[in-house]
Amino acid sequence: MAEGEETPPGSWIKDLADALEEGGCDLETVRNIIQGRQLPADLRAKVWKIALNVVGKGDSLASWDGSLDLPEQSIIHKDCQELIDQLSVPEEEKSVLILDIESIITFYCKSRNVKYSSCLGWIHLLKPLVHLHLPRSDLYNCFYAIMNKFIPRDCFMKGRPFHLFRLLLQYHEPELCSFLDTKKMTPDSYALNWLGSLFSYYCSAEVTQAIWDGYLQQADPFFIYFLMLIILVNAKDVILAQESDKEEMIKFLETSPANLDLEDIEDLFSLAQYYCSKTPASFRKDNHSLFGSSLLGLKDDDTDLSQALCLAVSVSEILQANQQQGEGVRFFVVDCRPAEQYNAGHLSTAFHLDSDLMLQNPSEFAQSVKSLLEAQKQSIESGSIAGGEHLCFMGSGREEEDMYMNMVLAHFLQKNKEYVSIAKGGFMALQQHLADINVEGPENGYGHWIASTSGSRNSINSVDGDAPNGSGDGKGVKSLVNKMTVALKTKSVNVKEKVISFIENTSTPVDRIPFNISWPDRASLERHVSSSDRVGKPYRGVKPVFSIGDEEEYDTDEIDNSSMSDDDRKEVVNIQTWINKPDVKYNFPCNEVKENGHMFPSHLLVTATHMYCLREIPSRKGLAYIQSRQALNSVVKITSKKKHPELITFKYGNSNTSGIEILAVERYLIPNAGDATKAIKQQIMKVLDALEN
Repeated sequence: MAEGEETPPGSWIKDLADALEEGGCDLETVRNIIQGRQLPADLRAKVWKIALNVVGKGDSLASWDGSLDLPEQSIIHKDCQELIDQLSVPEEEKSVLILDIESIITFYCKSRNVKYSSCLGWIHLLKPLVHLHLPRSDLYNCFYAIMNKFIPRDCFMKGRPFHLFRLLLQYHEPELCSFLDTKKMTPDSYALNWLGSLFSYYCSAEVTQAIWDGYLQQADPFFIYFLMLIILVNAKDVILAQESDKEEMIKFLETSPANLDLEDIEDLFSLAQYYCSKTPASFRKDNHSLFGSSLLGLKDDDTDLSQALCLAVSVSEILQANQQQGEGVRFFVVDCRPAEQYNAGHLSTAFHLDSDLMLQNPSEFAQSVKSLLEAQKQSIESGSIAGGEHLCFMGSGREEEDMYMNMVLAHFLQKNKEYVSIAKGGFMALQQHLADINVEGPENGYGHWIASTSGSRNSINSVDGDAPNGSGDGKGVKSLVNKMTVALKTKSVNVKEKVISFIENTSTPVDRIPFNISWPDRASLERHVSSSDRVGKPYRGVKPVFSIGDEEEYDTDEIDNSSMSDDDRKEVVNIQTWINKPDVKYNFPCNEVKENGHMFPSHLLVTATHMYCLREIPSRKGLAYIQSRQALNSVVKITSKKKHPELITFKYGNSNTSGIEILAVERYLIPNAGDATKAIKQQIMKVLDALEN
């Protein structure tokens, strides 16, 4: 057949039928023949069995005694009956089919030692399988394979899979994600049955089969996330224009897959493939334990995705991505560490944005952000190795230091900047990774990745091995990004003097590691805090006491920052009404600062005995949540950062003969913080004096 000539209609179907008839056909062969086209109904069962790797599997139920005696058996039977009633099954076949489905669900629960619940959506996974008219043994094997390979563990309300989906949505559609967050519409509230039933809960049988035709051939369990993403993206304009209440919006989203037609499936998969190609590989690699057998999932990553500020990317992917040619994900790395750390050593392709400037000098920070975005644009246009449309922020890898980087990151997210990620483990993880893959040392191996602006040994190396005479491709250490970074620091004498002054007057934190140390095991880089680290005078007696002072870099009592965390349970109040209450002595407008860097416009109100934090509700002007209510006699410490005196930390707890127990920590960015802390201190002293008397 001549090149470019179309395949005659039906010829590929014959090729597929012949291949299946011969036997021994694998998924790759099947995929090459089908090439994304819709499967004929009479060949679907054979193709799905190959895709699920159940061809030739035995009868797992053969040794089972058939007892239908689970505590929840009546619920299982009822759900099976309702499923069969929805399907076009001849009356004489219904009783046998109900028994088969009930046996499959019951045996699965018993063999896996799990409890059945209607909300899990398992029963709907059998809906498209029933249409294949498989014997019971094959029906069970297919069901088991789908549950094991394609349904993520913890697929329930507030489960890890839905926190991961929110991060994916935020990465690609930050405006939509922010809107849904504001409405308190979490993915599990509308997508539980999307993921739990692989769309079979709402979609028609024909549409579900077409989706599964493509999904099972993909052999990538994570691809369901991108199909879910496209359904949301497709409804974006309608969602953002919605003015109905929360429950109506959730119902609209939940049932949106029902609007899919067969004609939509090809576009659905094409768009999903596009978004998939624009997603860091770490999305899959760091969460692979969501799928597969329970034995493989025992070493799950303990990262709490519900608290993640954004998608995390491994340092190995960052290093590899910008070396590749083609249309894959490429990162523009933004190093947010303090100037002295960056100068000592940094990734040679990284742009420096000192996160301290956000509080230290907001106008200079705004100029830095503008320069950063311009540098990113120019590096992409010039084809620089440092160029990439995906912004990846890198900190030190130490939680206390990276709090300021998190604030910068939150700033970009609040501006609805797409493709924003964080380097997992920060520069410390980068050091360790380079040491792991280059055991012979920096001079012989990984030095070319690291640049220094303070004359260290690594500054002589280049990213691409540029020739000394400057003949190379111009993508080395003297890259566009480094030039832009230097230009930013020296854009005027005034700014230069400020930067020099800032660097000279910044003391090295206790826990920072100079770049020119030897490269030991990571364990030796970590500093363990002990009870002997506490500074200041010991507390005497058991009466409430507190102190005011500078916050040390190693003073890290990190407790949940608010006394209440579920906004749905918080009282909504009128801000002005509360400010005007006769018992309110002081009102300090401020920003509540969370550990992940998010800032929330708030008001601190001080009465004779308590301090309240009212967090403004963006969507309801003039109203606020009562975010926190703390007794003044529970304040044990008020501290501020030396470099950022307006960032005030309040620590609450109990004192006893053995010391102080910290129960809560709250941070606020307060203009004129000195006046605020003075007023609060005076009020605390009055309370303590009253208690003592």
